[in-house]
Amino acid sequence: MNALKDLVEYGVLGILLVLSLWAVAVAIARFVHYRRVDVVVWPKRVELEADLTEGLTLIATVAANAPYVGLLGTVLGIMLTFQSLGASGDMDVKSIMTGLALALKATAAGLLVAIPCVALNNALRRRVRVLLARWDACHG
Repeated sequence: MNALKDLVEYGVLGILLVLSLWAVAVAIARFVHYRRVDVVVWPKRVELEADLTEGLTLIATVAANAPYVGLLGTVLGIMLTFQSLGASGDMDVKSIMTGLALALKATAAGLLVAIPCVALNNALRRRVRVLLARWDACHG
């Protein structure tokens, strides 16, 4: 049972950590790229837009799915708590609270990953719109 508890705790939290690091790395790379983009040299708007939006889907996907990964951890944590209660037959408050704390930790972690990813995605998409508006102004 402890192996399953560790899988829920470290597996879900590990997945969320990896996803958040990946999304932040992509966001930093995009911000750096946007500072170097010269919209005047792009002959076609569609090519510029394709270059500017590269990687943004990953950030949006992490933002959209991190709460679900956290929710999965919550459901698994609650199931694990009920399973251990049923197997032991004891209504031990300590084990119930420990299991519920594990479950709620997964939910909180999912939200802590999703909220910054939504903000990063919005900021990057705003920067894309500004750069595309500059291209429009330069190319009529």
